[in-house]
Amino acid sequence: MPTLQTLTAFFSLCVLLALSPGPDNLFVLMQSAQRGWRVGLAVVVGLCLGILGHTAAVAFGLAALVAASPAAFTVLKLAGAAYLLYLAWGALRAPVQVSATATATHAAPLSWRQTLRMVGRGVVMNITNPKVLIFFLALLPQFADAGRGAIALQIVVLGSVFMLATLLVFSAIALFSGWFGSLLQGSARAQRLLNRLAGLVFVGLALRLATLQRAM
Repeated sequence: MPTLQTLTAFFSLCVLLALSPGPDNLFVLMQSAQRGWRVGLAVVVGLCLGILGHTAAVAFGLAALVAASPAAFTVLKLAGAAYLLYLAWGALRAPVQVSATATATHAAPLSWRQTLRMVGRGVVMNITNPKVLIFFLALLPQFADAGRGAIALQIVVLGSVFMLATLLVFSAIALFSGWFGSLLQGSARAQRLLNRLAGLVFVGLALRLATLQRAM
């Protein structure tokens, strides 16, 4: 197992990484602003499950195979880009609804089906980004020590710490963005601008992912 000092240093690094602008926290920000903090938190859960998937891939050697295969890397990134374009299309076509209960609707509880859909959206968003997978492949082993036990177990522990830091930071982003978004629900113009901004953000993320080059 990693030492407490190692875990503390790694957790601090993870918090800084979660705070730095990137596709995942921008995704949480826009979904929360558009659809409410509950939607944002469901997306955060999905992103964290995706982190567990990447951690398992690194621990069991699958990440190295993807990093070494140009075809697998390309398929994964194009699938992710296509999904982001799908989300952009949905954001640009989202209906504008202004009513006296708009704020309450924005913060209304989600059904189980809606929750699972948004969790799944977060999982797909994270899993289809090969950059995250390769980043984990480069980062996690640096904090593992062969003299402290099984490397695979240490990788899992480190990935869990990364997930915890992400959960805390992204949840805060979801809550703040959801609150801010609720202030805009009484204005049709503000909603249109928010929907267009979300669409443009998703298109930008899709183009960025589609043009991503392998670093290894």
